[in-house]
Amino acid sequence: MKKKVLSILSLSTILWVNAQEKDSLKQKAIDEVVITGQYTQQSINKSIYKVEVIDAQQIKNMAATNVADVLNQSLNILITSDRNSGNSTASLLGLGGEYTKILVDNIPIVGDIGLGNNIDLTKLNINNVERIEVVRGSMGVDYGSNAVAGVINIITKKNTQKKLTLNASVQEETVGKEYDWYKKGEGRHIQTLNVGYNINENWYVGANFNRNDFQGFKGTQEGYKYFEQDEKRGYLWQPKDVLNVDGIIRYNKNKTSVFYKFGFLNEKLNYYNPIVNEYFYDVDDRTYAATDRDYLTTRYLNQLNIQTKLGAINYTGDFSYQTQDRKYRDFKYDIPNRKLVDGKDEYQSYNKSDVFYSRGVFSNFLDSKTIDFQIGYELDHTSGFAGNIAGDFEGTDNVKRKIFNYANFMSIEWNATDWLSIRPGYRLTLSDKFDTQHNYSLTARAKITENDNVRLVIGSANRFPNFDELYTYMVDSNHDIRGNADLKPEEGMTASLNAEKKIILNSGWDFRIGASATYLKVKDRIELAMVNRQPLQYKYINIDSFRSYIFEANFKAQKGPLALAANATYYGISKELNEGGFVSPDDFFNTFEANLSANYTIPKINTTLSLYYKYTGKTQMFVLVSPDVATSFYDIGERKDFSMMNFIVTQPFFKNHFEVSAGVKNIFDVSSVRDTTIAGNAHEASTSVSNLFYGRSYFARLSYNF
Repeated sequence: MKKKVLSILSLSTILWVNAQEKDSLKQKAIDEVVITGQYTQQSINKSIYKVEVIDAQQIKNMAATNVADVLNQSLNILITSDRNSGNSTASLLGLGGEYTKILVDNIPIVGDIGLGNNIDLTKLNINNVERIEVVRGSMGVDYGSNAVAGVINIITKKNTQKKLTLNASVQEETVGKEYDWYKKGEGRHIQTLNVGYNINENWYVGANFNRNDFQGFKGTQEGYKYFEQDEKRGYLWQPKDVLNVDGIIRYNKNKTSVFYKFGFLNEKLNYYNPIVNEYFYDVDDRTYAATDRDYLTTRYLNQLNIQTKLGAINYTGDFSYQTQDRKYRDFKYDIPNRKLVDGKDEYQSYNKSDVFYSRGVFSNFLDSKTIDFQIGYELDHTSGFAGNIAGDFEGTDNVKRKIFNYANFMSIEWNATDWLSIRPGYRLTLSDKFDTQHNYSLTARAKITENDNVRLVIGSANRFPNFDELYTYMVDSNHDIRGNADLKPEEGMTASLNAEKKIILNSGWDFRIGASATYLKVKDRIELAMVNRQPLQYKYINIDSFRSYIFEANFKAQKGPLALAANATYYGISKELNEGGFVSPDDFFNTFEANLSANYTIPKINTTLSLYYKYTGKTQMFVLVSPDVATSFYDIGERKDFSMMNFIVTQPFFKNHFEVSAGVKNIFDVSSVRDTTIAGNAHEASTSVSNLFYGRSYFARLSYNF
């Protein structure tokens, strides 16, 4: 640990000293703008909520390959990766991905088990992102179900300052120590292309292309060519090729702005079976073969956004139609001869969703600076099906799913004085599957001075049960696991208080200091629990509760070409578990996290040095231990602490038309950590290791800007 701290301090000192030598450049201070949770787009300093903003320049400096890479640098966000499916989801404030609403331009994205929750972040295009806005805490009034832990809103680029922009890049990256750029090779290979064109002062069109080809990570496995019968064939992290293509056309005149956006996703994942068997073409022709599987996911997005004035009233309307189809095909592969035994069949669809979504907001009814109110509606209609390959369901036929939700919400923003704003809010949600839900919020912002703000935010949100929790049915001689169609939505509530101060010195330093405290509670948590010991039966039921508190401190400093940021958080989590009649204690377990970022641009040569560090402390929780059928008790499980650090150098050439970046990610070579917090369940035995990453990697990127 001492070596890690010394490494960080050494690199930070180099950046600091260089900045002190060259601090003559002046930085024009421009307040960031945010839209998440606001009536209209406005400066972050005036936002009623505390919003974390990660802008395009930060994303570029990180050399991030997907949205998961970007969010992994933020505090209280843990990216959970599944090395088999290749999916990466965001856990926020100690709650899993199903408790966080993922939006792109205010539209929830369709996923495997719901709308906007538990979204695979590696499928989202990072190439055209203008900024990412993160709001922590229950946002049920503004964003509806599943926004229990917070909202992550990805804002894409919709204009350009020049008549024509063209950006292209190629990035090559090792995966651990593995790299080879040939077909069926190793490493990660990324190609991007952005084109934007202002037809005239009113019309803009743009298109984006991003391909992220991850060739898998073998680790302790031997790859797809290996055919010994020791289950070492294949990959620890499965190969995955993601293609994103999207286009936009925007019209903007006077007080009206309209854009239409089209998006297409194509993801191919290859599963190479570690089990190898002998295969006989005939009596004298023997080989070794495995039954492998290809997965194909396609997603189409159509979105229409309208912002205009109806007299004095502001109107924002969003309409989207999304469809996602997940398919698979099995095939037998002759490994020594590198050929298919019987060819490949057509893909079969096993998980499909079609979603129509609309959200409309009206505000500025009174055309007053003292008081305003907002009313809105939100509706979503989801239809589709899931087959048994997507889960374990009763019968052999596809399980159809259809759900319709409709909500009305309203809030009133009252500027009581020049320094105090108060906004109460309420949402009524109707559903054809669940009982009527009510959400409430109360936010207040006190502007102590032009540079000092204090915010109080209280809000609630629900989480609706997902498809697996409702309909799982796996009953055989070894298992009895059942969903529960009578589950009720979980109820979450948060209360937070935060303060921030901005200090600008005559010497050119710009400091921003903040602190916050948050309390979160979730009741009626849904868990797969033992409901009978003899015979052993499991069922999804509303039994558990969850509480957490979080204290966070933030610091930013900027002067000319140097930008520093440091954040720390200390949080405690209490989970009361009830399984098979065994109720766990509800003690709080505490964790510490911290991060540091430093960016320095060397004057004259414009070389940018970027350092990113994050420390994730030890995590503990109660785990039910059952050494035998007759004995069960709760013990303390623990996941060890770990540190991540990236260092990147970027150099522009030829008047910034070309740019070369190179660096190292995961400098401390973290791959897995000891983890005894994951108890075994009815599906599988427990494991004492969490596989978080694939170790240290190196990359180089070449970009062209027209």
